[in-house]
Amino acid sequence: MSVVGSLNNQKQSFDSGNDTIVVPKVLETVIGGRTLDTTDYAPEVIPAGHVVIKEDATGNHKPMPVNGVAYASMPANHTVVGVVISTVDTKKPFVGICVRGTVNEAASLYPPTSAIKSALPLIRFIKE
Repeated sequence: MSVVGSLNNQKQSFDSGNDTIVVPKVLETVIGGRTLDTTDYAPEVIPAGHVVIKEDATGNHKPMPVNGVAYASMPANHTVVGVVISTVDTKKPFVGICVRGTVNEAASLYPPTSAIKSALPLIRFIKE
């Protein structure tokens, strides 16, 4: 399980104003959320609606890799878990993960693929 150091309050340097538009309904979550392993994740923020994956061997939760404007290929031996509820800084990747609810893919930074949608049957993807 990933661990992050100090929890000192620091000013956020990102806009989270669209979070409730991207994830308008959360009906069920991963209890307690997770700290994501952001080792190979280049962007400075993990936006609301971002797909969370889990490494099968270790159980580590990670943000789905991206290639700039879209999701990259799913890494081998990983499983799709859900989506990030609220935008976070990658330096403090503590996230709530929605596993049942609604995601507005029209407002998502990275459009979900058909494989992602199939892996999350309890999430309703809308385009509004």
